[in-house]
Amino acid sequence: MATVKKIPVRLCLGCKEPHPKKELARIVRSPEGEISYDPGGKKPGRGAYICRKPECFDAAVKTKQFAKAFKEPVAAEKLVEARAQLFGGAQ
Repeated sequence: MATVKKIPVRLCLGCKEPHPKKELARIVRSPEGEISYDPGGKKPGRGAYICRKPECFDAAVKTKQFAKAFKEPVAAEKLVEARAQLFGGAQ
């Protein structure tokens, strides 16, 4: 009997919908406190998952979901940098 591989699922911080982990972007807070986009999903630190849509990222920022996910306040400038990394500087 063939075994079925389980697909990891994560919730998007913006729309709060479950998606396969591979479809989401990972924003990571490193042990040093740096916030950045993690394209490979392997950087050390606490990760938060978000859809690859600007409106989901903006909704998560507006409702302070990144601060909740990282368990500490996040400076707005750091989130602007992470958004620029993820969406190529588009506002």
